[in-house]
Amino acid sequence: MNLHVSVLTIGALAKATGLTTPTIRYYEDIGLLPAARRTGGGQRHYHPSDVERLTFIKQCRDFGFSIDRVRMLLDLSVSKDRDCSETRDIAQAHLEEVQAKLRELRALELRL
Repeated sequence: MNLHVSVLTIGALAKATGLTTPTIRYYEDIGLLPAARRTGGGQRHYHPSDVERLTFIKQCRDFGFSIDRVRMLLDLSVSKDRDCSETRDIAQAHLEEVQAKLRELRALELRL
């Protein structure tokens, strides 16, 4: 029985997620993305599940979540024994920060 799992190079992963290869390496270096398997020549090989993980990270970052909050959300996403209310609380805190920033920007707009 031949169990072949498809692998992605870092370039293919970048294309699939819309991220740059340096960003993917950075996320791997800081532990947001598990370390890739390496070939004998040192080429990184990623699993298709890494596309989903990086897409989630990219969406969080696009919404302005800090790296620390992304890390917390990732930890919550794989923990079966933690309540989803923690995820809601992180998102709510971020929303409140964004709303405060909007109020500041509107006040600045009025002064200008």
